[in-house]
Amino acid sequence: MARPRKFDEEQAVDAALEAFWTTGYEATSTQELCEATGLGRSSIYNTFHSKRDLFRRALAVYVDRRTGELTELLDTDLTIHAKISTLLERVVAEESEHDRGCFFVNSAIELADRDAEVAQELERDYRRRLDALTAAIESGRRDGDVDGAKDARALAHFVIATVSGIRVSARAGADRAALESIARTALTAL
Repeated sequence: MARPRKFDEEQAVDAALEAFWTTGYEATSTQELCEATGLGRSSIYNTFHSKRDLFRRALAVYVDRRTGELTELLDTDLTIHAKISTLLERVVAEESEHDRGCFFVNSAIELADRDAEVAQELERDYRRRLDALTAAIESGRRDGDVDGAKDARALAHFVIATVSGIRVSARAGADRAALESIARTALTAL
């Protein structure tokens, strides 16, 4: 009979997420995952089967949380300008406080071109965010908060690209003032 697990799987995935986010998939060793999660190799492999499967679980947790935060913001009573401004302010603040970038962006750069399943997860999440932003911007168009001549889907793509661009710029050394100027400039597109 198998022994019952004596650890919280969600906590282990969260700890693995932090390890992968800090150093990336390739650079995170199994030993580092053991140290981060407090689990032995056998527990990691018995529970998660492989480093890759653990990474995919961590990525799924991350994108669900972040997309959930976005949809919560978009469901508020703020105008679309205020929603996008709040989103960009959050991104600038995060990037100014931490130097590890965005786990989504980091994973896309590191793995999307050579791991079809990771690429599919990233694409699925991108579509979820794109659809949520498109609906919010379309609502802003109907309310007169966004120029009716502008394409809501194109603007949603632009917002996602701006968020990613701010994150990459921060990793490349742009300071907070530069990141804030990117955000202010992007808001003029609405």
